[in-house]
Amino acid sequence: MNFSEPCRLSGLLGRISPDGRCLASCVQYRLIVRDVSTLQILQLYTCLDQIQYVEWSSDSLFILCAMYKRGIVQVWSLEQPDWHCKIDEGSAGLVASCWSPDGRHILNTTEFHLRITVWSLCTKSVSYIKYPKACQQGIAFTKDGRYMAVAERRDCKDFISLFVCSDWQLLRHFDTETQDLFGIEWAPNGCVLAVWDTCLEYKILLYSLDGRLLSTYRAYEWSLGIKSIAWSPSSQFLAIGSYDEKVRILNHVTWKKIAEFEHPATVANTKTVVYKEVEKPSAVEMERLSFPPTRALASSLFSTQSKYDISQVPVSFQYIKPVADRANPKMGIGMLAFSPDNCFLATKNDNIPNAVWIWDIQKLKLSVVLEQLCAIQSFQWDPRQPRLAVCTGNSKVYLWSPAGCVSVQVPMEGDFQIVSLCWHPSGDSMALLSKENFCMCYLEREEVK
Repeated sequence: MNFSEPCRLSGLLGRISPDGRCLASCVQYRLIVRDVSTLQILQLYTCLDQIQYVEWSSDSLFILCAMYKRGIVQVWSLEQPDWHCKIDEGSAGLVASCWSPDGRHILNTTEFHLRITVWSLCTKSVSYIKYPKACQQGIAFTKDGRYMAVAERRDCKDFISLFVCSDWQLLRHFDTETQDLFGIEWAPNGCVLAVWDTCLEYKILLYSLDGRLLSTYRAYEWSLGIKSIAWSPSSQFLAIGSYDEKVRILNHVTWKKIAEFEHPATVANTKTVVYKEVEKPSAVEMERLSFPPTRALASSLFSTQSKYDISQVPVSFQYIKPVADRANPKMGIGMLAFSPDNCFLATKNDNIPNAVWIWDIQKLKLSVVLEQLCAIQSFQWDPRQPRLAVCTGNSKVYLWSPAGCVSVQVPMEGDFQIVSLCWHPSGDSMALLSKENFCMCYLEREEVK
């Protein structure tokens, strides 16, 4: 495993292009495009204000930079560096911006969610979608890029509008049986749209492409409900994480629950492997110490190394009771992700912030728990194989695969706290992001296999 030198970054705005060739990073008002393998700067663009959001087009030819404070979006071309586009929403303001799947249209959501403006880069035409709902996840595209679903709110009721992305024509418009719709997400096969309600009510609705209600699922009433959802890549399973610290798995045939995964404070099953991260003393021999110490030696002296031990069950984890009188309590299933081969599901229970739970979907049982020294900040599956990368806000990256678990210290000077990471599409490298820097982690070919 090799690591690049650190590069400056602001706002965690580092993105690998969909084709895997380039990496875009933002430093204040500058957009820097680098070669992903060498980190050599290919292009440098200057925006009108501090960049708050950045996104690649699907074909990796354009980059969108949003400056919400100014109500401006700037678009840059990699093929023609002199070409640029500026979209100014003016007094309408701007709260969100994204690409359409074809990479030639930009969807801007204005302040107070008054409308969504669809700007065409090719024809310079403009379309408007009225009444978009202010919710966590109000726009969803099918994976093939053909259709878009938009959550709407009008006359104190929730609606879904389905649009054809090729010409932005309305395909279907129907109301949803929700009190206060919170999010929408297409199944990867584009046949089913999941719609879930406010966290005050456990309710998830499943609609077909023609607007028919296929099923409604409610696990319980009169308590905080759904917190997170994830579709399996095959669209066969829908995992629903809720505030009661459980994940429920629905099947795609009857939309009934086939499994319920609990996240208790104590794991007692002998078939579950619990990897516990433990600190180990730095392996610096006293004879090698020179004064002043070399940079590499200094960084290894002051960073604590760690390794994984296999704990004997039963194992009890650090459990945090949420503060009852505050909004958005730290409880329930806050993160969910299926492995690309549909074999595993990784989850995080916010009540047990230092643990990642890995479930075997073929057996519908808990397979592994990773107990970390620090709270889990982020995890992401390798896009090509069942391998999970985890970061916990320190200078280490953790990798789990069915073969085992490893803790790797990033050889970096100073304080490099990894709070986010993203895999390269090939799975042979990843970007590790801290609040002020990022670096690339390159895995050896034999590690990739």
